[in-house]
Amino acid sequence: MPDSALAPALYPAAPAFTVDAEPRPDWVDALKSLVVEEDVLGMRRCEVTLANWGAVDGALGFPYFDARRLDFGMHLQIDVGAGQGGGTVFDGRITAIEGRFVRDRAPEALVLAEDRLQELRMTRRSRTFENVSDADVVRQVAGEHGLQASVDVDGPTHRVLAQLNQSDLAFLRERVRAIDAELWIEGSTLFAQARSRRNASSLSLTYGEGLREFAACADLAGQVSGLTVSGWDVASRSAIRYRATASALAGELGDDTSGSEVLDQSLGTRDQQVVHTLPFTAQEAQGLAEALFRRTARRFVTGTGVAEADARLTVGARVTLGRVGRFDGKYDVTKVRHVFSLETGLQTHFQVERAGLCR
Repeated sequence: MPDSALAPALYPAAPAFTVDAEPRPDWVDALKSLVVEEDVLGMRRCEVTLANWGAVDGALGFPYFDARRLDFGMHLQIDVGAGQGGGTVFDGRITAIEGRFVRDRAPEALVLAEDRLQELRMTRRSRTFENVSDADVVRQVAGEHGLQASVDVDGPTHRVLAQLNQSDLAFLRERVRAIDAELWIEGSTLFAQARSRRNASSLSLTYGEGLREFAACADLAGQVSGLTVSGWDVASRSAIRYRATASALAGELGDDTSGSEVLDQSLGTRDQQVVHTLPFTAQEAQGLAEALFRRTARRFVTGTGVAEADARLTVGARVTLGRVGRFDGKYDVTKVRHVFSLETGLQTHFQVERAGLCR
């Protein structure tokens, strides 16, 4: 039975809002549109458009320009869906308020909010770290922002890491990307986890049952047979060279055939040399090569879809899609947009990728 069958036949076509721990049904009444977005870069952000004309202290005015109803720094929580697919899709603070005055329609207030990663985005510095792993750096930065850290990543110990006029968020994104990991925040906990071990949730969607639309493409243009990283080991004064192949995908393919294997069989061997990195140890070279190979391999099959509102569709989730022919199977979710409009109600738009294809 597809997961969508576990949702109730009828449920609200609008999200629920909580502001500073208080339910706000007035936001639902005034709601014109909503977008909540999340991608592999980690930060969740949202835009809420509210009709902004009505009673204010006994007179007509702009109710959402009243700081008692809407102000900077207020905590905003948004819930969507119902049954198995119901849950919180945004938890953060209001960072911007916009007024819109357009001919032929009522004034509007646009509310912009971000999760707590905005604290890291707004802190920029230059500094160095010595004899640290990437896990050590994540823990240190989390502590500097009063956050707990949950870290599950692999990677070498670096003699020196430099943060050069970067925000803390940009620096951490750079570090986790280098070791094939992802960064995100939930409440007051900063997560850094290897991509292969991240599994936010698992669900199944079938075309016509929960899955409204889907388009997928398997493309060999960006695939490689092998990817080589070279560097120089200062300690031993010797060259470093490591070639990553489809073996780096162990555990991810299942019964699927990788894009590199399809490439070799269909068009011939295609190798790639990476020249914009300079590892200083053999371990670092191997980690970089395998991370870059996996990142390339996972773009073999990409897809976009539209589903019924479902809070389980988050970045890092594993979704099994059915009734889509040759593209049936398990995908990793890489981007999510929960969207509400007066015309369509609530929908969840998503992007997925997959390193292999059933042949």
